[in-house]
Amino acid sequence: MSRMRLPLRILGGALAASLAAACLQPAQAEAGVSAPASVAQAKEAKGLKTAVFAGGCFWGMEAVFSHVKGVSSVVSGFEGGKRTDAHYEIVSSGTTGHAEAVRITYDPAVVRYDQLLQVFFSVASDPTQLNRQYPDTGTQYRNAVVPQNPEQARVTAAYLAQLRKAGLWKRPIVTAIEPNRGFFAAEDYHQDFALKNPDHGYIRMWDVPKVAALKRAFPGLWKPDFTRG
Repeated sequence: MSRMRLPLRILGGALAASLAAACLQPAQAEAGVSAPASVAQAKEAKGLKTAVFAGGCFWGMEAVFSHVKGVSSVVSGFEGGKRTDAHYEIVSSGTTGHAEAVRITYDPAVVRYDQLLQVFFSVASDPTQLNRQYPDTGTQYRNAVVPQNPEQARVTAAYLAQLRKAGLWKRPIVTAIEPNRGFFAAEDYHQDFALKNPDHGYIRMWDVPKVAALKRAFPGLWKPDFTRG
């Protein structure tokens, strides 16, 4: 596992410095890809909705979607496994079936589900990396969308088909559509991590570029304030 398992403030000085330095490698492709708008637009009833995406380290996913207009909450957590195994140290073994994920609460009157998908594929993660995202490896870092209702399932399937036909990436898209087995929030110290730890080596190297790409690619959806979980 390339990402450290505990916040640097909990670790000893020498070890913390070593782990931070391990993240200082070229942030390849973190500038994002310009995915097209979805042809299949989500038709959602009024009221707040939730979306669940898995795309590598949940710190970066949370940081991106916390800056999207219409999003009122982003929670870092786990999907795909059992509640009893939904603990960071256990999930990090890669044996629980869980993936690091985020649960996004949003207002479809401001941002539609298909627009969230466009952000997910454009700047939040690389859909061509199988069971990894850049420095992080293992099934817990897989790329997946977890529809919360039939309309989200319809739009997700249509958008994946659209993206595969578009051929924007040199490698095949490996993003899976997974059943909703439940979402379990991660430990408190993982919540709002980028906001609380802006100088963390991992955040500076891997996640700040994602947020910058969001601002650049989606000015109409960008909001400067970080939405706390």
